[in-house]
Amino acid sequence: MLRRRAGPRAAAAGAAWRSDEEGEKKGAGAAAAAMPNIKIFSGSSHQDLSQKIADRLGLELGKVVTKKFSNQETCVEIGESVRGEDVYIVQSGCGEINDNLMELLIMINACKIASASRVTAVIPCFPYARQDKKDKSRAPISAKLVANMLSVAGADHIITMDLHASQIQGFFDIPVDNLYAEPAVLKWIKENIPEWKNCTIVSPDAGGAKRVTSIADRLNVDFALIHKERKKANEVDRMVLVGDVKDRVAILVDDMADTCGTICHAADKLVSAGATKVYAILTHGIFSGPAISRINNACFEAVVVTNTIPQEDKMKQCPKIQVIDISMILAEAIRRTHNGESVSYLFSHVPL
Repeated sequence: MLRRRAGPRAAAAGAAWRSDEEGEKKGAGAAAAAMPNIKIFSGSSHQDLSQKIADRLGLELGKVVTKKFSNQETCVEIGESVRGEDVYIVQSGCGEINDNLMELLIMINACKIASASRVTAVIPCFPYARQDKKDKSRAPISAKLVANMLSVAGADHIITMDLHASQIQGFFDIPVDNLYAEPAVLKWIKENIPEWKNCTIVSPDAGGAKRVTSIADRLNVDFALIHKERKKANEVDRMVLVGDVKDRVAILVDDMADTCGTICHAADKLVSAGATKVYAILTHGIFSGPAISRINNACFEAVVVTNTIPQEDKMKQCPKIQVIDISMILAEAIRRTHNGESVSYLFSHVPL
């Protein structure tokens, strides 16, 4: 059967189509190469952690000047272009909490209206996380208010660590990555407590039972629980131990310690129940008010916290405080988010 040869027009059309296709491929390649670059800015709450994150990622911290006017208004000046950039702002909920929160909101807004392609707030310790429900009439739900403020300021994504209640993620309509300090805590226990196979993981309140059972399962040890009854906020009335710690090392695990009344009461309870040693491991060491003197007087071998909140001054006042560095977890979360990779690996592993 004879077949007609393609005429010059058809050949030209085919060549044009091929060159269009190649052009599209080249265009797609150029678009991939021109992926928005990354910028990391630090708020004034925790410069040390921000620097560690930047060093881990091999980046320089962005230029930003934060100052206060004489009437105490916060002023933020971003010192370099963020147009089309993927911006990460690191600010923890510690120290002067309200000033730092306001500074974060202003920084997010400044980047957003300077045409940043995406603004991510990296908040290692989420402020107002304990005010997450109406536990009595006319109580505010301040955590929801903070979530709304961050969204309205222009945040596109939140990276935080060990939220007081993981349901706080539901207060946002933007993606929230709630990272866990648990893998770093497990690593610390195995490396620093020789008798960890004969220990009991203890929760100082019923709310932390889920966190404690997860760690106990991963270590394949028993867990116990302390039930406390509060008369009013920050003051504990009565404690009841559920579980056995006799002749064992007890490891108290909680997400935060503020005035340390609870964990110091719990330590006394565990010693009176026959525990040989008591450790406390906390993600956020706030240590306000009488916390340091309480820890110094309590019977802890060590009180271990992460550096989501600066601890240098506290460590000078209290030799029992030890710090786990979690900057590599936050840095890896930033890298994976920037590259569009999954973050779930970090829920069970510490990046090397």
